[in-house]
Amino acid sequence: MFVFVLYPYVYLLTRTAFIERASGMLEASRTLGLGPWRSFFRVSLPLARPAVAAGAALALMETLADYGTVSYFGVQTFTTGIYRAWFSLGDRIAAAQLAAALLGFVTLLLLIERISRGRSRFYNTTGRNRPRSGQRLLGWRAWLASAVCTLPLAIGFVLPAGLLLRLALANGEARFGEHFFVMVRNSFVLAGLTAAIAVSLAVLLAYGARLSKGLLARALNRLVSLGYAVPGSVIAVGVLIPVSRLDIWLAGQWQDWFGSNPGLLLTGGIAALIYAYLVRFLAVALQAVSTSLAKITPNMDDAARGLGLGQGATLRRVHLPILRSSLFTAGLLVFVDVMKELPATLVMRPFDFDTLATQAYTLASDERLAEAASASLAIVVVGLLPLIALSRQISRSHR
Repeated sequence: MFVFVLYPYVYLLTRTAFIERASGMLEASRTLGLGPWRSFFRVSLPLARPAVAAGAALALMETLADYGTVSYFGVQTFTTGIYRAWFSLGDRIAAAQLAAALLGFVTLLLLIERISRGRSRFYNTTGRNRPRSGQRLLGWRAWLASAVCTLPLAIGFVLPAGLLLRLALANGEARFGEHFFVMVRNSFVLAGLTAAIAVSLAVLLAYGARLSKGLLARALNRLVSLGYAVPGSVIAVGVLIPVSRLDIWLAGQWQDWFGSNPGLLLTGGIAALIYAYLVRFLAVALQAVSTSLAKITPNMDDAARGLGLGQGATLRRVHLPILRSSLFTAGLLVFVDVMKELPATLVMRPFDFDTLATQAYTLASDERLAEAASASLAIVVVGLLPLIALSRQISRSHR
């Protein structure tokens, strides 16, 4: 199941890498006597290794971070163990130990991939990217290629989405009642606030790294980027334990000063949950903003300074208008990631605060699949937005 759901991580990055590689390399390999298959395995695939490794790493992180699927099928993983230790057994120490072990495992995998890559670098030395005409397939080869390309789409999207749509439309008034729209509102509030804050912080971090070439700026950006590699359950445990202690201290100080108990100011609302989302997904926005900002020539900064603009005015009047589409894409990616985030939301959500993800998980766990279909379908529809935007952006940039 994970294969058909997570393959787009590898597919999109690898497709971009294949498109961006100069066609002259393939033509040279064919001139040297290599056939199509040998050219692919000896030229194209090694050049696309960074993209394949990055996509596989993202798929690996998503698999390790998943809770809903493995819990529904009864598979024992670190994430289910953390949740069970925290809520069923009430053992925060055991939950923290499991979270630390999972974090160490993720770090080890990242180090292994980094070491295996070594000092290898993959460059396009021609500076040109002439499109290569495709090979027209005929007969059984065309049918086989179409079937292979259609299979993951059919199993990973068409069949599940069709089943969800049929279940959601059955007795639609009960599926799309008042509680459904409350969950939609909660999900959109969390996702919207997190996306806005994440994009704002990403702009500040990326622009700060552009202005300061020192080690501190690079280290800070790399530290922030590690958040996406950490499963949501690990982040929830790591955030909730110290924030709960801070909450208790703040409540005590408030009671000493004003003589009343304010309750849990941070963990009793959505503030701590949004903070956990930022730790997890700020890397998504930062990567998108940094990549786009790096494409802006420093000559534009020099010209702005020559016209008397300061650093803040240069960012506001020069960079932000250019980055508008990238900021929208970054916000959309964070928005969708927050919408479907389950482990951190289950652990840190306020009392009686349901989102589409938590409701779909709760109902599916009770085998109330028809009632869970509406929430699941809403998440699927929202998840299509960044996929459509990214596909159009990739196609437009390589025409």
